[in-house]
Amino acid sequence: MKKLALHWQILIGMVLGVLFGFGAVQFGGGPEFVTDWIKPFGTIFINSLKLIAVPLIVASLIMGIAGLKDISKLSKMGGRTIGIYVITTLFAVTTGLLVVNIIKPGSYVTEQTRNDLTANYAGDAAAKQEAAASQQNQGPLQALIDLVPENVVGAAGDNANMLQVIFFIIFFGVGLILIPPDKSKPVIDFFDGVNEVVLKMIDLIMLAAPFGVFALLASLVVESPSLDIFKALGMYSLCVLLGLAFLVLVLYPLMVKYFVGMSYGDFFRGIAPAQLLAFSTSSSAATLPVTMERVTEHLGVDEDVASFVLPVGATINMDGTSLYQGVAAVFIAQALGLGLDLGQQLTIVVTATLASIGSAAVPGAGMVMLVIVLQSIGVPAEGLALIFAVDRPLDMCRTIANVTGDATVAMLVAKSVNKIGEPDVKDWDDNYPSATA
Repeated sequence: MKKLALHWQILIGMVLGVLFGFGAVQFGGGPEFVTDWIKPFGTIFINSLKLIAVPLIVASLIMGIAGLKDISKLSKMGGRTIGIYVITTLFAVTTGLLVVNIIKPGSYVTEQTRNDLTANYAGDAAAKQEAAASQQNQGPLQALIDLVPENVVGAAGDNANMLQVIFFIIFFGVGLILIPPDKSKPVIDFFDGVNEVVLKMIDLIMLAAPFGVFALLASLVVESPSLDIFKALGMYSLCVLLGLAFLVLVLYPLMVKYFVGMSYGDFFRGIAPAQLLAFSTSSSAATLPVTMERVTEHLGVDEDVASFVLPVGATINMDGTSLYQGVAAVFIAQALGLGLDLGQQLTIVVTATLASIGSAAVPGAGMVMLVIVLQSIGVPAEGLALIFAVDRPLDMCRTIANVTGDATVAMLVAKSVNKIGEPDVKDWDDNYPSATA
């Protein structure tokens, strides 16, 4: 018998967790049983995500930076590639913040439910308020001072200091690029191995996701047995989908139209198969071979450009992921009644951008990176319980944005260095006749 796909297992775990939680509320002693014997497994699952966050971003980001050694040969193309990737990522997370602040999905949580949720995270909320009070007495450049750690080991010991860790990794990566290749190769090989091990650890953690989701949702229902949390969850999903739709259906085709001169229809006919594969696999890395083929053979990008821009993009360009992280962080804060000021939302922009650079191009990695974003603004990471139930389908959608963004940047870079030709604008059915069979 064919094994059920993981995302279906997660959805089943979600439904069973909700039903189990509602059932426990109806029986005396049921909520205590869930709190004592079910919730700990959800906590263990969240802790495992926290556990993997630092090694994941260290290994992935170092490998991404080390791969930029080609800039020595393609400095003009490399500089434009990184610059455009950073700009599109910043625009994506800013779009997400605008949407979530306008719709305010967390406002659909009633005051009673919010009080219940806040009570569960009272210690985290008190720590956040204490940290906010201490920041009021700091100088205007304190954020810049805090960016540079005095002890990287100490910084790595607390996920809330992830910006300091990222600063060190970037500094380390630059040094790695500048030393002779024979000296850097052993280091790169080491971190390549570490990266593979960490990705396998993510696979193992995600095998427990159905059980973790069951425990988290059951405890969430018991601690806040109100349907309004699910209405808020629907509005949160709508915020993510609206933001992603704007990127994929408006921003990217407009950029291609304005800078490259390709029509809306030709662009989507060229990239559609890669988008569909991205949706089904939730992995930019798994989609990369198809993305390469579509961009070079059907969108006119020179192979030299595509072979440089697209692999780098699969590593460091995660527009959909960064948008989702911005929306999720604000939604969780709204649901818990934790207001975020302008400074904290700017922190989300910076952290989500940098965290997306370190996101592995595999399913579920964005959730791990969200832990970093939440802790950077003092929001309890346990708030992931609010959104994990719908993460898988949203992950499938944001991977479409990631892949479409990669293709868009490849076309812009190719145009800027005069390495783009006439695209093959055949209909998709002409190239994939079996698709309509």
